[in-house]
Amino acid sequence: MYDWPEIREATDSLWLAMRQQLSQRGIEAPEALDRSSDPEALWTAPDLLLSQTCGYPYANMLTGKVALVGTPAHAITGAAPGRYFSVLVARKNQTPQHLRDLSGKRFACNMQHSQSGFAAPARLLAAAGLATEPAPLETGAHRASVCAVAAGKADWAAIDAVTWELAKRHEPASRDLKVFARTPETPALPLITSLRHAGKANIIADAFEAAIAALDQQTRDAVLITGLRRSRPEDYAPLTAPLPVLEVFPNLA
Repeated sequence: MYDWPEIREATDSLWLAMRQQLSQRGIEAPEALDRSSDPEALWTAPDLLLSQTCGYPYANMLTGKVALVGTPAHAITGAAPGRYFSVLVARKNQTPQHLRDLSGKRFACNMQHSQSGFAAPARLLAAAGLATEPAPLETGAHRASVCAVAAGKADWAAIDAVTWELAKRHEPASRDLKVFARTPETPALPLITSLRHAGKANIIADAFEAAIAALDQQTRDAVLITGLRRSRPEDYAPLTAPLPVLEVFPNLA
């Protein structure tokens, strides 16, 4: 889910290490990652060995259809292992001072079933009894949301903390933005496997931990992963609570 072009070589190195660890444990794995297919279709593929999904679709659409492997930890964000949050960003010269200042501002989101880009900020505004009237701009990706806000196509966005770290390193548009708030922590993006491989989920998790440990420091820093939390499906249960979508975005198309 964080496979930006700028770190693709590091991601491939992680997969090579992962493949070697799986092989040592008697599990055959593809030589290369599949970057050509729709990730959402792959999540429920019967032969899926390993993928990463967002917490919201996992909790609301995939639980019972896939097996949970664990949740990567990203120490650089400052969140607890296996957890993350979203940062709310706006242009530096138009940074809101309070959440209530967002009422007339246009929101950019990557997609409506994103935990970090849509669900988390929706719950945050609802908890404060706030709404924003302009219809949200759906951009298709967190990086696109960063660029949309920087270009003035939208006024603010919620970007997950890991993506924000990547943006600060690799996306020039991030230099025009400033963090003005953050959402509460929730479980981060889980690793999943197919139900066919459910009995091997713990072995796959062991392989992932060993693969991270085997990486050189430069590669580990590039992918921002420091370990794995052995999360459980019930950890994601809070993400199934109904979203107050129309309360917060009354003009959502």
